Amino acid sequence: MQLPLLASTFLTVFLAELGDKTQLAIVTISGTSSRSGAVFAGSAAALVLASLLGAGAGGSLASVIPPNALQLAASVGFLVIGGRLLLLSVRREDDGGGDEDGSAAV
Repeated sequence: MQLPLLASTFLTVFLAELGDKTQLAIVTISGTSSRSGAVFAGSAAALVLASLLGAGAGGSLASVIPPNALQLAASVGFLVIGGRLLLLSVRREDDGGGDEDGSAAV
């Protein structure tokens, strides 16, 4: 096993998952249940399955598409998503800071 690859993957995923929607959902579910062990087991299994699908898809794509092209496509995708979020944020500020339905955020 390649320890540097394992460590960098762990660190990247761990930092990416901190404070995201998944963690907030887990906190919410755990807060409404007295069985935090079951919540942990369910969320861990879901993350493992999602990671397995991502690793499998990445491996399959890498055999057909050059890795540099995959990295470029992922980078462009993230830039497009980030740009759209920035534009939406600016538009909301220009419209008075309201939500999409026109109400002000509290």
